[in-house]
Amino acid sequence: MLSFELTVICSARPGFIRSIGNVLKGKSRQLECCSISEAVQMIQMHDPDLIVVDLRNAGRMQCDQIWALLWNAQHCRCIAVVHTAEVVPSAVPPELSSRVQVVEQEALDSDLTNVAQVVADSIAGKKDSTISDAINADRVLQAGVFNSVADLTKHGDSNTHNVTETADLTYPTSDSGGSIADRYRTKTDNLRHMLERLQVAAQHDVTILLTGETGSGKTYLARLIHAVSSRESRPFVTVACGALPGELIESELFGHVRGAFTSAHADKDGRFMAAGRGTILLDEIDVLTPEQQVKLLRVIETGQFEAVGSNRTLQVEARIIAASNLELQPLVEQGRFRPDLYYRLNTLTFRIPPLRKRLPDIELLARHFVHSHALRHGIGSLEISQDFLSSLLSYPWPGNVREMENAIRSAVIYSKNGVLTAGSLPPDIVEGTSGPANDPSVARFFRGTPEATLENRIELTEKDIIEQALLENSFIRTSTARQLGISRVTLYNKMKKYGMMQGKRPLSTG
Repeated sequence: MLSFELTVICSARPGFIRSIGNVLKGKSRQLECCSISEAVQMIQMHDPDLIVVDLRNAGRMQCDQIWALLWNAQHCRCIAVVHTAEVVPSAVPPELSSRVQVVEQEALDSDLTNVAQVVADSIAGKKDSTISDAINADRVLQAGVFNSVADLTKHGDSNTHNVTETADLTYPTSDSGGSIADRYRTKTDNLRHMLERLQVAAQHDVTILLTGETGSGKTYLARLIHAVSSRESRPFVTVACGALPGELIESELFGHVRGAFTSAHADKDGRFMAAGRGTILLDEIDVLTPEQQVKLLRVIETGQFEAVGSNRTLQVEARIIAASNLELQPLVEQGRFRPDLYYRLNTLTFRIPPLRKRLPDIELLARHFVHSHALRHGIGSLEISQDFLSSLLSYPWPGNVREMENAIRSAVIYSKNGVLTAGSLPPDIVEGTSGPANDPSVARFFRGTPEATLENRIELTEKDIIEQALLENSFIRTSTARQLGISRVTLYNKMKKYGMMQGKRPLSTG
């Protein structure tokens, strides 16, 4: 009987990972990951016995990565999950066909019976022939289970047409490990739509403004913009404007010449020069003084500046990404931010929603952080309990992704018996004692409904999204529905459901 000591499960769908993990519980140690690039690292580091990989909508590069890894890991078997008629005989090298088992699965993961059965059979050490003996050929085709890639060519004439149709299959050009939306690990529709727009902007040499609460991932997103741009091989330089004394910001950005001020004992290049033809991130630009904002506006518009104490004009070649924890429009109204710089930046502004408004992402991010920190601290694989996930979903995360990662790092360190429970988390997370926040939606998060169920939390988030879209579209329902990707009737019904129909403006949730 075969015995799989270690199995890697790879899918961007948390439900898939959870379902397959339940099949493997008590039968095999398991490592979970959300992308092919992570699976590559896990396979190289841990040399697993089995990999269950979700290749639905996978690009050719992703598939080639898996085949290359299997070629080097001679004893590893692979269960590849694909869409119906998505795999062709030439998709897997013939040398690997005996170790690759293909399972067809539709897009929705509501019924993973077929996949679970194949995984269970593999763990139990059943021979490939067991499947075909247990059910007839028609049911094999209907279930979409193939013992190996070679079997795709062994079915009757009824399946020949499908094989021929997909022989010239064109794979998606974007690798899920390479697109900004997939690397950012989000299943939140409005955020994915924003990131898809950002992907387009990232590939052009334009200045981009990122806004979002502290810890929401602006720096990480800026690195992704740099990674998908033509400047990827050039330097990526970060300037934390809020961490610098006001009188030194200009010197840090533009450099200075000897004698420009008391402590300027030698010439120094600024961060713009250090970035070269790469990318420079100016974080917390809201702290810049009006005079510094004027110089930044000139750099953005003309690419020119002078070092402090110098009359020599230099040319900036770096791409500029600006970031702010605060919305800039209120600062303009308060006279703290220049309108001309605001309007120059506002044309390509991308707002990152807080984690409490990205509930579909919490489990996805949590599993990623659990396994990355378990690996980093040498703890090995950990089982994630339902009450652990429930605690994460029931907390508003005023510190956003950064706060959640720190909480999970702590939970991993204090985990017991290989299981993460609610008790592994810091007490304030479990008790719902959230830290300080400027956004009133943190307090509203706890108010909600009598029962803090996931469904209720999602509804609260949906209401916030609709309110924000209405505000952005001056309460014009046609434009709002178009932005949200729903019909006017659906928008009307949701507004009615959430009590947002009184007067022209929606009711406040405060």
